[in-house]
Amino acid sequence: MRYLLLMICFSFASGSLGQEISGSELLDKAIQYHDPNDNWHSFKSDFTVIMESPKGDKRISQLNIDLPASTFKLTTDKDGKTIEQGMVRDSCILKIDGIAIISEKDRASHNISCERAKKMRDYYTYLYGLPMKLKDPGTLVDPIVETKTFKDKEYLTLKITYSEEVGRDTWYFYFDPSSYAMEAYQFFHDESKNDGEYIVLSGEEMINNVKMPKVRAWYYNKNDQYLGTDILSKTPQ
Repeated sequence: MRYLLLMICFSFASGSLGQEISGSELLDKAIQYHDPNDNWHSFKSDFTVIMESPKGDKRISQLNIDLPASTFKLTTDKDGKTIEQGMVRDSCILKIDGIAIISEKDRASHNISCERAKKMRDYYTYLYGLPMKLKDPGTLVDPIVETKTFKDKEYLTLKITYSEEVGRDTWYFYFDPSSYAMEAYQFFHDESKNDGEYIVLSGEEMINNVKMPKVRAWYYNKNDQYLGTDILSKTPQ
């Protein structure tokens, strides 16, 4: 009888973490951890992202994000050329070695276009603006927080979906139950198929007074296949 009572108490305690907090409350606490002074909305900074492939190849990208001015620039070196892709509000800027007049052949060979520049802006501002970006319009925060074990650690788990005009993927964000730091997330295009990817975060880098995960390691959900790693660092001034 005593053993049964202990097991009941343990089961209640292990599941109670998520029950004590709502989805919006968890998001607020996570934002308080990563951006306590609300610096993301006025974010203006340069930083570097080193992308490592499973084969060991590296690509260095220099980024400039200025949210108040609605500007974004991504600069990479490829095949001996300096490639710049950027957005100033709704206008795109494309350059190769500082020259803006680019032939269609060069655009194709270097995979640059206004459409891609916009996608890169949305991609980088979303990932490096997390979890603050989960306050954006069209983001649907599940009110129920579950306690889940992910990669051998127990987390407070926030489920995110989006209105149809914004996106169709389902996301899960994993927060440390003590500090509310974001330590992993994953997304599914179709959760029943276990597709999509998960990202394990480690370390921190302070950029413009925002705590950003320093290392992002990417894997497929379906088979844990390693896809690559992004390493964030401050751009030397």
